[in-house]
Amino acid sequence: MVLLLIAGIPVTVILAATWLWWFVVRGDLDLVGMLGTANRGELIQPPRALAQVEFTAARGAVPPWADRDHQWSLLVANSGPDCGPQCEHNLYLTRQIHMAMGKEVPRIRRLYVADRSPMETALAVAELSDQRPLPVDFPALLATEHRGLSPLQIEAAAFQDLFPEQLAAADTWYLVDPAGWLMMAYDGDDSYKDVISDLKFLLKNSGDQ
Repeated sequence: MVLLLIAGIPVTVILAATWLWWFVVRGDLDLVGMLGTANRGELIQPPRALAQVEFTAARGAVPPWADRDHQWSLLVANSGPDCGPQCEHNLYLTRQIHMAMGKEVPRIRRLYVADRSPMETALAVAELSDQRPLPVDFPALLATEHRGLSPLQIEAAAFQDLFPEQLAAADTWYLVDPAGWLMMAYDGDDSYKDVISDLKFLLKNSGDQ
C-alpha cells in the first residue's frame, strides 16, 4: 500500500496538471481570472506590437523597438486637436513616476503618441498640474516641462487600433516593454504607488539590466 501510495502521488499530480492544461487551452478555465495577478495595471491581452506601426518623430529618430534597447516606456496617448486637462495630467504623472524611480531612471523613457504633431496640437488647460507657469502653447509645454520625452505621431486609424482603452477613457496611459510591446494600461484608479510597485517588479525580474 505504501509503494502504491508513493507511486500514485506523482501520477495523480501529472493527471491533474494535464486536466488543467486541457481546459485552460480550450478556454473553459480562466486561471488568471480565478487566482488574480500581482500587477496593479490592466494587462493587455494579447499585447500589441508598436513595431508593426509606422511612426514619425517630431524631433530626433524614432526609438528602435528591439531588445537591445533595454528601456521600458511610459506612454501617454492622445487623440484630437488639443491636449486638455487629462492629457496634461497624464504627462505630469508619468514624469513624476519616472523621476521617482531613482537609480532605475536610465532604464525607463517617456513617449507621447498622438494622431497629429505637437505643432498641430493646442494646449487647452487653465493651469498645470504642478501649478507652474503656463507655457504659451503645447510645443512649449513639451520643451520646458517634459525634456527627454519623445513625441511621436501615427495615423488616426492606427491610433484607434493601438489605444482603444484611451479612446474610451481619457485618463488611460500605457507601459511598453523593451521589445516594443504595449503590455499594460493604467488609469485614474491606479495610484502612484501601484505603478511604481509594478515598475520595480518588472525591472527587477526582466533580466534586461
